[in-house]
Amino acid sequence: MKFAHPFLFSSLMAMLVAAAGDPLPDPPSGAIKLPKPVQDGRTSLEKTLQERRSIRQYKNAPIALSDLSQLLWASQGISGSGGRRTAPSAGALFPLDVYIIAGNVTGLSAGIYSYDPHKHELTRVAEGDARAEISKAALGQSSIKSAPAVLVLSAVYERTTVKYGERGIRYVHMEAGHAAQNIYLQAAALNLGTVVIGAFDDDGIKKVLRMTGREHPLYLMPVGKP
Repeated sequence: MKFAHPFLFSSLMAMLVAAAGDPLPDPPSGAIKLPKPVQDGRTSLEKTLQERRSIRQYKNAPIALSDLSQLLWASQGISGSGGRRTAPSAGALFPLDVYIIAGNVTGLSAGIYSYDPHKHELTRVAEGDARAEISKAALGQSSIKSAPAVLVLSAVYERTTVKYGERGIRYVHMEAGHAAQNIYLQAAALNLGTVVIGAFDDDGIKKVLRMTGREHPLYLMPVGKP
């Protein structure tokens, strides 16, 4: 069983060649426009820093689509001209992608979705509640199965290493930390709880989310009402 850990590359050229042969996923169907994110909330940054905690237990209650929208914007949303985002990215190369496993989100059918930050919308990857499958791939962690939604941060390392070489791997991991902290703070501002999970079977997560060989899951973040 292979667990999440820093991905080592023996050769950038070999990596690019391998990526070129990766199979593409089945084309997704439809797109869902998300509610416009709020960019001037009522909770101060200092308050969210004070209240940020890792929460692993959630109420059996849905979260609002507007809250999910806000969390996604905080993670990788567009925040300025030129496609700049809410989290810093080395060389503005943006190697991260965000998936959502929705199980109990008001106004959103259960399923797996990918987030498009430029259009601020979701694209359906697969239908049906996949939380149990994701939990199984994450060593049976109950917080994933009980959370109304799970955010998954993944990376395509080549987007960054094509410019920075092997050191770009470090930059990608830094960026993932920035995005995860944004989600933590936004969750605190919304009176929601979340936790970062790094213990999982990489291949199991890839299979459930229908990732290509180029994509590597880095974080699982279940979200719900504490």
